[in-house]
Amino acid sequence: MSQGDYVKNFGPNAYTKPAAGLYMLRQTIMGPELFDYAFRTYSQRWMFKHPSPADFFRTMEDASAMDLDWFWRGWFFTTDYNDIGLKDVKKYNLTDQPTQEARNLAKRYNMNLEDYKGKLVFFEEEKEGVSVEAKNALDIDVIKGYMASMNEEEKNSLKEAPNFFYEVSFEKPGGLVMPIIVELEYADGTKERQTFPAQIWRYNDKEVSKVFRTTQEIKKITIDPDLETADIDTSNNSWPKKDNSKFDKFKKFKIKG
Repeated sequence: MSQGDYVKNFGPNAYTKPAAGLYMLRQTIMGPELFDYAFRTYSQRWMFKHPSPADFFRTMEDASAMDLDWFWRGWFFTTDYNDIGLKDVKKYNLTDQPTQEARNLAKRYNMNLEDYKGKLVFFEEEKEGVSVEAKNALDIDVIKGYMASMNEEEKNSLKEAPNFFYEVSFEKPGGLVMPIIVELEYADGTKERQTFPAQIWRYNDKEVSKVFRTTQEIKKITIDPDLETADIDTSNNSWPKKDNSKFDKFKKFKIKG
C-alpha cells in the first residue's frame, strides 16, 4: 500500500495478490451478484477520474452495505496469511441412562436420579466407539414445552430428530480473518456444505466451536474443500486427519535412516 525502495516482487504485490483477494471477495465473501453490483457502482462513480485504493474500498462497502474493513485491513495492509484448521471433534450420543459423570454430579448435589427417571436425557461423549462421559442433561418436560410453543412448520422440521451431535473446534494459526467453509460427508455418502461468515471470529480470534446435529453419522469433515480461501496449510483441514503424503513419508524415512 506504500511505495518501496526495493522493487523486487512488485509484480505479485501489484497484480497477483490483489487478483486473488478480489476473487475471494467475489466468490466467497460477498457472492457474485452483490460483488458485481458494487463493482459496477464503483466503475460508474469513478470513470474518467483518478481513484485511490481507499476510494475503491469505500465504494464497495457503500454499494454493498457490507462492513469489509476486516478484509481490506488483513489482505492489503498486512502480510498475514490464512490458515484455519480443525483442532478437535467430539461426538456425542443421546441416552436415557445416566453416565458416571451424571452420577457424580447427582451425588455432589444430593440428588436421587431415580426420581428423574424418564424425565432426563444425557449427552455422552463417544471416543473410538466407546461412551466415556456425559456432556449435559436435558429436562424432557422443558423440551416438550418448547415443542408445544412451535408452529406447524417448525414441528415438521423436527420430524427427523437428530441422533448424533458433533462439537467441532476450529483454530486459526494464521493471522487473517476469513469465513469458515465446512463440508460434512455422511455415512451414506451424501455431502452437506455450510459457510460461517468471518464475523464468527469476533469474540475469539484464536478458536471457535460449532455443534452439528445430524440424523446420521458423519464420516468426514473438510474445511475449504474447493481451496477458495488461500489457506496455506491444508494438512489440518480434514477430520479424520489425512495421512502424510508420499513425500512426507519419504522424508521421514530418510531422517530415520
